Amino acid sequence: MTAAGFSPQAGEESAEELAAAQLRRQVARQFGRSLHIRTLDTGSCAACEQEIRLLAAPHYDLHRLGLFFTPAPRHADMLLVTGPMIRAFDVAVRKTYEAMPGPKLVVATGACALGGVYQPDAFTHGGAGEMLPVDVWIPGCPPSPLALLQGLLVAVGRLAEKSRTMTFVQNGNPR
Repeated sequence: MTAAGFSPQAGEESAEELAAAQLRRQVARQFGRSLHIRTLDTGSCAACEQEIRLLAAPHYDLHRLGLFFTPAPRHADMLLVTGPMIRAFDVAVRKTYEAMPGPKLVVATGACALGGVYQPDAFTHGGAGEMLPVDVWIPGCPPSPLALLQGLLVAVGRLAEKSRTMTFVQNGNPR
């Protein structure tokens, strides 16, 4: 039942449900499993992290799409970066990125990570693009959960493009 009291008839799907099904199919086709996301806070105010946490809540239910958060960069397919890239995090950012298996995806989330709040100076790099090869930019301060979902959908498409250029080996034979 919607807010206006209208209930879609059986068989009708909302645009959100169709987009969710498309993303779920694309993740399964691309990975044969779920997509794992490592979040990396590089000095943000935590507003972006609060919105990201909402994605795992029942209303958005990121897990039904085959997307999961992981604490280990070695298990991550995607790096979701928030914050203005504080120089004190240089070593941690580099180690996290290098620990990820290929193909790697980097998503800059929020105005700080896009470089729109802090200019490069002695304390910050200014944005994620100054230190990492960013594939997708999600604007907003903070970005809404729906904007985050849209950005993740775009990122999954970019990952498909990256993996097409790679050679995979199975049982010693390239495929």
